[in-house]
Amino acid sequence: MLTVASDIDVLARFGRALADPTRCRILLALREEPAHPADLADALGVSRSRLSNHLACLRDCGLVITVPTGRRTRYELADARLGQALEHLLAAVVAVESDKTCPDSATEGCCA
Repeated sequence: MLTVASDIDVLARFGRALADPTRCRILLALREEPAHPADLADALGVSRSRLSNHLACLRDCGLVITVPTGRRTRYELADARLGQALEHLLAAVVAVESDKTCPDSATEGCCA
């Protein structure tokens, strides 16, 4: 059963998805065009099992969907507006001090 997430839940899911560099790379690749997992793994230089885990996270977060294509499954952004949101985020100016790092969360799992 699908439900509409609250604004805060949507932002939290998007944030969790973007918190991992591999998931960011997947979303940016899917922003360009839908892709099959094997092609994504090759393009991103990650193992298929690692990619599969990240795709599952992105699916659970509601950011990507699967589309059956014969015996294969293609992944694409769940909504074209996600690609636009990524474009806007990339265009935003972020002020960063060169000697500072952004603390990384040590939490396991994804969009719980």
